[in-house]
Amino acid sequence: MKTIFNNIRKKKLLIVICIITTTSVLGTSIKKPHDYRKEQTGYIPKEGFVPNEATAIKIAIAVWTPIYGDKISKNKPYKIKLKNGVWFVEGSLPANFTLGGVPYIEIQKTDGKILKVMHGK
Repeated sequence: MKTIFNNIRKKKLLIVICIITTTSVLGTSIKKPHDYRKEQTGYIPKEGFVPNEATAIKIAIAVWTPIYGDKISKNKPYKIKLKNGVWFVEGSLPANFTLGGVPYIEIQKTDGKILKVMHGK
């Protein structure tokens, strides 16, 4: 009977050793996803890359012109507002026009990412 208990103890000890070894090996081999944001070395302005209305309008014109041509200059003055870190820039119709659309763009303030571009009809 004593040998049976000794064998059971040895098997339990062996199982515990296997579990400890397995978890320690798995713990070192599983890698966490790499966070590249921690390695940013470039300059990031405190107010973002699009800090004001003038910059947002310049970006809007630079994006609209290759798409819609120089006719977007007829859609001045541009209406602009900042909401939740996004610049919303929209053209306006000339005073004599009641029909037609205007260019529209959404630009992220922090990094200048273009979120949406469209033109009404």
